[in-house]
Amino acid sequence: MSILLSVSISLLAGLIMTRLFKKIKLPSVTAYLIAGVLIGPYCLGRLNIDGLGFNNMHEVEALGLISEVALGFIAFSIGNEFRVDELKKTGKQALVIGVLQAVTALILVDLALLSVYFVAPEVITLPQVLTLGAIATATAPAATLMVVRQYKAHGPLTKLLLPIVALDDAVGLVAFAVSFGIAKTLVSGQVDLISILVNPIIEIVCSLALGAIMGCVLTYLEKFFNSNTNRLNLTIGAVFLTASLSMLHFNIGPVSIHFSSLLTCMMLGTVFCNICPLSHDLMEANDKWTSPLFAIFFVISGAELELKVFTSISIVIIGVVYIISRSLGKYIGAFLSAKVTKCSSAICKYLGITLLPQAGVALGMCATAMQLGEEGNLIRNITLFAVLIYEIFGPMFTRMALTAAGEIKPMPQHVKERRSAKLNAVAERK
Repeated sequence: MSILLSVSISLLAGLIMTRLFKKIKLPSVTAYLIAGVLIGPYCLGRLNIDGLGFNNMHEVEALGLISEVALGFIAFSIGNEFRVDELKKTGKQALVIGVLQAVTALILVDLALLSVYFVAPEVITLPQVLTLGAIATATAPAATLMVVRQYKAHGPLTKLLLPIVALDDAVGLVAFAVSFGIAKTLVSGQVDLISILVNPIIEIVCSLALGAIMGCVLTYLEKFFNSNTNRLNLTIGAVFLTASLSMLHFNIGPVSIHFSSLLTCMMLGTVFCNICPLSHDLMEANDKWTSPLFAIFFVISGAELELKVFTSISIVIIGVVYIISRSLGKYIGAFLSAKVTKCSSAICKYLGITLLPQAGVALGMCATAMQLGEEGNLIRNITLFAVLIYEIFGPMFTRMALTAAGEIKPMPQHVKERRSAKLNAVAERK
């Protein structure tokens, strides 16, 4: 009962908040996140009134499975952007920009935090610097996808943005594995080349292989159904199954075999969309089905944000340095690489702004960073601080950038008039 109540409260609170935010033209993602913060353990939850919000973090964590499933569907939807006919046009640009913007963010964050380290070595250590620099590479695909969907953004920037966000996950995994491996070596004094080099490559290869296999299986099974409803049910079941399989984790000797759910489900969507002739219709139906799931996901994400990180001056200062240097890294890296690949001026100018949101992947990285012991606590708090800021303001900046690039169009006048007429007719009948 408590879980069902939490799910219903999350969805209703998020929807109500979107109505309030619509008046000031903020994205629904931001409304969902703030709704989560308000009903979370640090706001209404402190009143300890059942049914009003999440009273503690355990209640929020109890809905973690919903977040995992939602991320699977988000990645599956992004896989739709990797159609071969589109990649022939933008594949090279997406690859170059996806790598360079992530590397630039890593370098600038490392340099900025190294400056803090040399000035005040008692505040931050070298392993923490390296780990935070790697976490800076990650971009949140969920918030970006939701903004694109809500405003029906369309154009060269949008077509390039979603593949870059997806590629960012693979780049981030490699960068984090290498940097974190070096950080563990500095802490323990033992070099582990398997963790630094072998495990990240295996994770990426295994994730892509599992996703490709499941994509082929899904396409084959679709042939046995004639109803689009049953085909949609099969597609949803395949995403559930793939997301669950990606949670597997086992060891073969010193080698760790595990999967990235984002990469696995993204590859599922990519293979399915390229070899299944019915994929266009099924993806559209899937997008409608997942709307309430995504709303709940973002409300839960907002409830998970820990406001207590604002109580430490050192965390706030380092967090501000991290946010500024990462934002500059994303923007400069995207701008320069877009110039090199001869993108349009609008893409060069606005792409970097759309890459600012940060959430799930970064939080997963900072959870791994807790292996550093006491040094992992600062990494976790800085990441939580940055995620809180980026998740609330990132979608707003993404909407502004896409609007400035001309890829979010205002509602046509005839649509406004038709809606107004319907509302007036309803009011007259009452």
